[in-house]
Amino acid sequence: MYTQAMSVGPQDAASKAEDARLMAAFDARIDAGDFIEAKDWMPDHYRKTLVRQISQHAHSEIVGMLPEGNWITRAPTLKRKAILLAKVQDEAGHGLYLYSAAETLGTSRDQMLDALHTGKAKYSSIFNYPTLTWADVGVIGWLVDGAAIMNQVPLCRCSYAPYARAMIRVCREESFHQRQGYESLLTLMREGTEAQKAMVQDAVNRWWWPSLMMFGPPDDASPNSEQSMRWGIKRISNDALRQKFVDATVPQADILGVKLPDADLKWNAERDAYDFGAIDWDEFWRVVNGEGPMNRERLSTRVKAWNDGAWVREAALAHARKQAAKEQKEAA
Repeated sequence: MYTQAMSVGPQDAASKAEDARLMAAFDARIDAGDFIEAKDWMPDHYRKTLVRQISQHAHSEIVGMLPEGNWITRAPTLKRKAILLAKVQDEAGHGLYLYSAAETLGTSRDQMLDALHTGKAKYSSIFNYPTLTWADVGVIGWLVDGAAIMNQVPLCRCSYAPYARAMIRVCREESFHQRQGYESLLTLMREGTEAQKAMVQDAVNRWWWPSLMMFGPPDDASPNSEQSMRWGIKRISNDALRQKFVDATVPQADILGVKLPDADLKWNAERDAYDFGAIDWDEFWRVVNGEGPMNRERLSTRVKAWNDGAWVREAALAHARKQAAKEQKEAA
């Protein structure tokens, strides 16, 4: 292994010139709208930014199975149980696509999961809220998956090709999840009892503001956004995505017959968009920093699942080694 550095002194002029040439070529590709593949040269900060974003996205899909998985055994009908089970399985698949995309950048699945389990890595703040009633499942489909789609569709044009390709399938499935959640709520609001309708409204009241927080902090408080947009990792700013979500969701709420819990929500003809109230960013940062209603429970559940599944991973690896040895023996 001839990788030991023979010099630890300052970078020589030729090396600096080569780095500048590579950076200029990389910037030109980004400006031209090209996709960057895993084996292409990329600056270290671009790679690190992608590892952080994609792994966080993967963690969110895996942790995001927990709030709805809580209702699989309590779904009101066999049909609803089957739909919810399929949706939770889809989320697991999304996590696997995304972990695989992140691995192309040189990090390992074990490294990413260790960062999650030790609290070093973040996941979406929305999954640190409890699902108190069956209506929460429908509202998560409508609002949370709706916000996710708004966030994720632009990622299908992300400059890093493995991430963009993974997002195409993820977005197709998330779109189905959003429609299914909305249909579930529509059924409750049109055919349900007054108590069931009140249950839907209560769920909307609790999930509306956390859903708006899903787009991240305001642009002037988002330190990574400017560079991510310069590199084509992110295509639309946090505030612009949040506005698009509000504008799309208000008419849907009117059809459902629910009231969004914002006294300042009103149409602004001059902006051709809805004005909405101030978001409680103190709450957002509390949840992001581990002080949300369910942070500790969500993380401990993931760690327990990982530890309890150790024997499965060990058995799979033992079988793989056995098969490889058998194939090698047959080939000899």
